[in-house]
Amino acid sequence: MADIRDIGLSAALNILGAISFLLAFTFLRLQPINDRVYFPKWYLKGARESPSHGGTFVRKFVNLDMHSYLKFLSWMPAALKMPEDELISHAGLDSAVYLRIYLVGLKIFAPISILAFSVLVPVNWTNDTLEFSKVQHNNIDKLSISNIPVGSKRFIAHLSMAYVFTFWTCYVLLREYEIVAQMRLRFLASEKRRPDQFKVLVRNIPPDPDESIGELVEHFFLVNHPDHYLTHQVVFNANKLAKLVKEKTKMQNWLDYYQLKFERNASKRPTTKTGFLGCFGAKVDAIEYYKSEIEWIENEEAEEREKIVKDPKSVVPAAFVSFRSRWGAAVCAQTQQTSNPTVWLTEWAPEPRDVYWDNLSIPFVSLTVRRPTIKSFIQGFLPGIALKIFLILLPTILMFMSKVEGLTSISSLERRSASKYYIFIFFNVFLASIIAGSALEQLKSYNHQSANEIPRTVGVAIPMKATFFITYVMVDGWAGVAGAILRLKPLVIFHLKNFFLVKTEKDREEAMDPGSIGFDSNEPQIQLYFLLGLVYAVVTPFLLPFILIFFGFAYVVYRHQIINVYNQEYESAAAFWPSVHGRIITALIISQFLLLGLLSTKGAGQSTPVLLVLPVVTFYFHKYCKNRYEPTFVKCPLQEAMKKDTLERAREPGFDLKGYLMNAYIHPVFKGDDDDEKFSIVDEPEAEQVLVATKRQSRRNTPVPSKYNSSDSSSLPEIVNDQRL
Repeated sequence: MADIRDIGLSAALNILGAISFLLAFTFLRLQPINDRVYFPKWYLKGARESPSHGGTFVRKFVNLDMHSYLKFLSWMPAALKMPEDELISHAGLDSAVYLRIYLVGLKIFAPISILAFSVLVPVNWTNDTLEFSKVQHNNIDKLSISNIPVGSKRFIAHLSMAYVFTFWTCYVLLREYEIVAQMRLRFLASEKRRPDQFKVLVRNIPPDPDESIGELVEHFFLVNHPDHYLTHQVVFNANKLAKLVKEKTKMQNWLDYYQLKFERNASKRPTTKTGFLGCFGAKVDAIEYYKSEIEWIENEEAEEREKIVKDPKSVVPAAFVSFRSRWGAAVCAQTQQTSNPTVWLTEWAPEPRDVYWDNLSIPFVSLTVRRPTIKSFIQGFLPGIALKIFLILLPTILMFMSKVEGLTSISSLERRSASKYYIFIFFNVFLASIIAGSALEQLKSYNHQSANEIPRTVGVAIPMKATFFITYVMVDGWAGVAGAILRLKPLVIFHLKNFFLVKTEKDREEAMDPGSIGFDSNEPQIQLYFLLGLVYAVVTPFLLPFILIFFGFAYVVYRHQIINVYNQEYESAAAFWPSVHGRIITALIISQFLLLGLLSTKGAGQSTPVLLVLPVVTFYFHKYCKNRYEPTFVKCPLQEAMKKDTLERAREPGFDLKGYLMNAYIHPVFKGDDDDEKFSIVDEPEAEQVLVATKRQSRRNTPVPSKYNSSDSSSLPEIVNDQRL
């Protein structure tokens, strides 16, 4: 069991490791040859050029200005200098709000740490319970609740602090929820026109024997949204084509590599093997081989494109529907379209960068089957294999599971993966470490006492696991964050690509890997620190300063990364905040129940009614926040939509909205094609058209119900006559 000297040594080693990473980062970021690795965001924005130095050839690769090395910590104040409004304009609201998670940690735990060390540490330290017990302990354990004798009145201090910590945490969360909600509303109100503000994603379109998907969509929305429907864009199943395009890109990269290799040494033609990974099979001329492979893929690609255009089965039962105003889109996205709630499902379209195209073709019935299957797999099978899988691979596996569930946007995929990852961390890192670790450490004590005494020994031993988590915070939180800013992997990969593949400036830009926040893997790890801090705030306050250092250090590091490095793939306007809030609330309730269980082993059973109030209050606080603020992150207020529509019509009365929306939601594999108009939106219907044209034989110009659709649909002339009356 680690004592204060072990913790001190571990702290020294981790601080030394963090400083080493920071010094390496300071040196590498100043070298001109690494500029695209440590400042890629500015290159992508076109606001930075490769450093050019006059003089010797060496200056193009190495910074010889000794004065710049003296300011090795200048990046820290520079990262904090940019105001939040400018940060939102520069990196987006998602990035700015993500940083607020670290600020919430500082706001919660800074006052809690002061109170805990002022009240609880003296109360715990001034006892000698552990000195006369058989439980293995150290000096750190004397600062914990384990050092309080059974049935002591000193537990009143811990109960009081539990109430104070709960109310303070709830207050901070309430204020932050309100601030983030206002930030989201201001961002959406001030944001420039975006295609997704006028688009609705329609899924599970029922098949019709007389009309194609495109005709059916146009017909349905002309009838049911006659004043606001503008046009639509059907979705093609281009998954096979996307794989061909991806394979051709890979082959093209190999061809470029071997051509560049041949240019450098024209005396010898490069060769490769046709088998697995180029290590097996017949040896052939590499350039000719990859040219033939690319030619074959191009023929397959052309055939697949032609098939998509001509085959009606290539059109999936989904479409992006455009409206003349934000108000019209909001009404459609937030209402049920027919009496059958399983068809014509509408939701806000993700922004074009956020669409996950592979899942748009999944039918509604399949979605309902997939999600319980994934849930059962996670609960029944995953825990058994999770510990055998490298933790670094787990986010990828969880992301794959989320994709199987059929979510249609990258942001929703990341939020769902983050939820799964948090569950894994809670059970396999937090609970497993406490239960298994404490049991093993106290095994000798268990062997020499009766079965009735074991629960009490476990209750005393659980706080002692704080030393393990202190070490974990230092390794993962301190040295890990410092390692993140070093970007060693992107650095190596960039220089390998730069040496072997890059021939033009465009190639060099594509070789950059700015990365992104990685919400699906990073946010659950942050939540672990909230969980540890809230659980051990009352139990072992000595852990809190280590948590505080993590939140402060990580805030500075990731603010620097967001400003200079990360290029966020999408903008969800902080749609993830309800999930962040909910997980912190979960951690708070868990800490309350764990404290309740711990005190029950300490002869403080009379405190149970007092402590039971806390989770009840916290739960109803969460319900209040959910009802008060969460709709802001899910729905668009019609008042705000109408306000923005009115302002835009006054400022730009002749704006061509249809032209603006024309190609916004074309599958990426079709963008840039000469025939991309085949996949763009359909012609706009005439505004003065009264009857809706249809191919149905049973009723002309009326929306007859499909045999697959139970919704009632009256004759359009009847509807028009009723409206005129």
